[in-house]
Amino acid sequence: LCYNQCCSSKTFSTFPNPFRSMQILEAEGKGEILPPTIQKIIKGYNKYLRPFFDDGPVSIGMSLDIASIDTISEINMDYTATIFLRQRWTDERLCFDGNKSLSLDGRLVEMLWVPDTFIVDSKKSFLHDITVENRLIRIYPNGTVLYALRITTTVACSMDLTKYPMDKQTCTLQLESWGYNINDVMFYWTRGNDSVRGLDTLRLAQYTVEDHFTSVSEAVYETGRYPRLVFHFELKRNILYFILETYVPSILLVVLSWVSFWISQSSVPARICIGVTTVLTMTTLMMGARTSLPSANCFIKAIDVYLGICFSFIFGALLEYAVAHFCTLHRLSPKELPKVFQFFDCLQATTFLNLVGCLCSELKLQLISNCMSSDSVTEKPLTSKGENGCSSPMWVMKRLLCIFDCFRVKNPYHIDNYARFSFPLSFIIINVFYWVYYLYF
Repeated sequence: LCYNQCCSSKTFSTFPNPFRSMQILEAEGKGEILPPTIQKIIKGYNKYLRPFFDDGPVSIGMSLDIASIDTISEINMDYTATIFLRQRWTDERLCFDGNKSLSLDGRLVEMLWVPDTFIVDSKKSFLHDITVENRLIRIYPNGTVLYALRITTTVACSMDLTKYPMDKQTCTLQLESWGYNINDVMFYWTRGNDSVRGLDTLRLAQYTVEDHFTSVSEAVYETGRYPRLVFHFELKRNILYFILETYVPSILLVVLSWVSFWISQSSVPARICIGVTTVLTMTTLMMGARTSLPSANCFIKAIDVYLGICFSFIFGALLEYAVAHFCTLHRLSPKELPKVFQFFDCLQATTFLNLVGCLCSELKLQLISNCMSSDSVTEKPLTSKGENGCSSPMWVMKRLLCIFDCFRVKNPYHIDNYARFSFPLSFIIINVFYWVYYLYF
């Protein structure tokens, strides 16, 4: 037993301690393996203190390269982009003799002071680490440090969808210091508007980058004032996709609903089938157009207005046949029409008297009895002066009845003739106003 214990103790003592090995490797990495120039720079360097700690703020210049804009989501109101962020500043503690810059491994960044820059409206971001962390550190003889990162970030973008899909959206990318205020650091764009590159060659699925510019501002919080750089870019949506996907099918459905105007009114199944089919298809098209949009918002979008117009015309075509068919079924013979028109005129007269407030009950009873008993309506009750003073509106009433009579359809089969002309004309006029308003206003 004692022998086994001794052997086991010797055995454990022969294996190296992993923690001790890591400490040795770290010591070698910091001291023995590093070149003399780096050793001289790092010696006595404190990464927890910013440059010019006791002598004013440090100026940090920034530039961006937009590698790609992957997705722009109207539902989440954000966009996802991959960017190359480059930061430059001067650290007098890193000056060395020579005329060439030193490009260091990105893992040596942990040994230097770097700005605490963050993306203000970022929802989710990550640093690429394949095959190693995509970081670059370069030191120049005068102490200038270049620090570059490759980041993929999802940034919030407030969108106004009132003119969707003929809208233009302006999104921003804001860079700000987290802990250092304007007394400690100052941000600036290295080349002004030319500090951001890559948008000229960028190709997006639904958008075109129309304009972009940079600006410098300050963020005011309870803890102080912090430097902020803002990159603005304007996106214009390509409408061709929506014309082929939504507008053209909706127009064709409206035109298809007009086919029923040229079908005989006696063909009830054919006209009902066209009307119901176009209504259901238009409903499906309206639901599909909203799938890529926020489900709950206060925007009345341009595409909703147009689909609502098309749905109204399709539903109106179905109602037109219902009215025409109803009038055809209740159409009277030519012999009965004069008496019906006489009685209808008398009822219109009495109704008008009720509306103007003349409660001439005896006059109304006499008017109805005369209309039903005689072949023609006498104008005596309408023109004679009554005791209650109801003769004053009678002349106006007769003129209004003549106007209303012009709009009365004598033949129900003429309803389709009117619809063949009025529906296309009104649809064209509304389309002209729609496209002019949303494209130029």
